Amino acid sequence: MTDLAERVRALPGLDVLLPALEGLPPAYLVGGAVRDLLRGADSVDLDVAIEGDAIGAARALAERLGGEAAKEHDRFGTATVRAGELAADLATTRRERYEHPGALPLVEPAPLADDLARRDFTINAMALGLSGDDLGRLHDPHGGSDDLDAGVVRILHHRSFLDDPTRLLRAVRYETRLDARMDDETEARAREAAQEGALATVSGPRIRDELMDLLREQEAPTGLARLGDLGLDRALDPALAADPELAAAAALGSAETGAERDLAALAALVSKAPDELEPWVERLGLGRSDRERVLAAARQGPELVRALGAELPPSAAHALLRCEPPETLALALAYGAPPEPIHRFLADLRDVRLEVTGDDLVEAGVEPGPAIGRALEETLRRKLDGEVSGREEELALALEIARREAAG
Repeated sequence: MTDLAERVRALPGLDVLLPALEGLPPAYLVGGAVRDLLRGADSVDLDVAIEGDAIGAARALAERLGGEAAKEHDRFGTATVRAGELAADLATTRRERYEHPGALPLVEPAPLADDLARRDFTINAMALGLSGDDLGRLHDPHGGSDDLDAGVVRILHHRSFLDDPTRLLRAVRYETRLDARMDDETEARAREAAQEGALATVSGPRIRDELMDLLREQEAPTGLARLGDLGLDRALDPALAADPELAAAAALGSAETGAERDLAALAALVSKAPDELEPWVERLGLGRSDRERVLAAARQGPELVRALGAELPPSAAHALLRCEPPETLALALAYGAPPEPIHRFLADLRDVRLEVTGDDLVEAGVEPGPAIGRALEETLRRKLDGEVSGREEELALALEIARREAAG
C-alpha cells in the first residue's frame, strides 16, 4: 500500500488535490487513472468518486483551491473542478438500474462497493483511496487487478451488454488498447447481444462517442478486425463491413495528408456503400463539418484512384483536389491512388495564389462581372502550369483574358 500511496501522490495534480480533500467525505480515485497507475502508464484523467455529496464536495474544493465547480449534473451527482492546471471530475458513488435495454440509468447514492459493482468491466471496478489512512489502498472486490495482469476484459454481470450496449464497443477498445481479450463468458454475451440487436437500442451520439474513441486508437485496425469477428459492424448497420486493412492504409494516408485519423477511418468504414450508409452517418450526430468530410471522403476517395491515374498537368491536379478535405486524399491513397500527384498538390500546389485580384482588374478599367472571375481562374491555371509568374505577367494575362471575355 505504501508504494501505491506514493504513486498516487506522484500523479499530476494530486499534490494540490489531496490536501484540499481533507475534511470532505471519503474520496477515491476511479476509472482509467487506477488502471493506468497499476500498469505503470501515464494518465491525464482524474476521476474521483465521493462517498457522499460530490457536487457539494466540488464546490468546497473550488473554494479552497480558488477555482470553479462546473458541469454540475444533479441527476448523476457529478461535477468538474478546475483550478489552475488541475481538472478533476467528481461523482457521487451510486447504484444504477435500467428501465429498459439501452436506456440511461436511474441512479441513487450508494456506498463505494455498490458503485464498483455497477461498472462495465472488472478492470474498471477498482478504486484507490484518497482520504486519510485510506490513501493508496486498493479497493478491488471483483479481481480487476488480476484480470489486468492477465489481459482479460470481463463483465461483472450477465446483463451488462444489454443494460448498456455501448459496452460492446468499449470492450473492443480495451482489448485493442491493452492487448487483452474478453474471457469466454464475456465474449459469448457480446456475440449474443450483437445478434439480438442490442446496439439498435442506443442513440446515435452514444454510438458515435464509443466508435470514434475506438477509431482514434493507435491499433484501431486490430479493433475493427475484432468488430467484424464479433459481428458488431453488421450490428451497427447491415451495410457496414469492417475492413482492417483499408483502415490501416487510411491511417497511413492520414499521416501523409494531415487528415483526422478517426474521420478517415470512419470514411473507410462507410466507403463500401456510402449512399446506403449516409442515414447511419447522419444518426451518429457528428458535427456538420465532420459529417460532410466523412461522406465526401467515402464517395470521392475511391473515385480519385482512376482520376489520378492519368498524367495530369499541375492545374488539372489542383482543380481535382483543391475542394476535397484531407480525409478524401487519405482514403484515395488507401485505395491505391498514385501518391505523386497528391504529394505534389499538398507540397507545391495547394497554397498557390495569384498576386492580383479582381480589384486590380477593375482599377485597370475592366467592368465588374463574370469575365473577371473567369480571367482570374484561367490566369491561376496557367500560373500552376508554369506559363506565367510574377505580378506583372499575371496582371497582363488577366487583363487580356477579361477584355476578350467582355468583348466576346
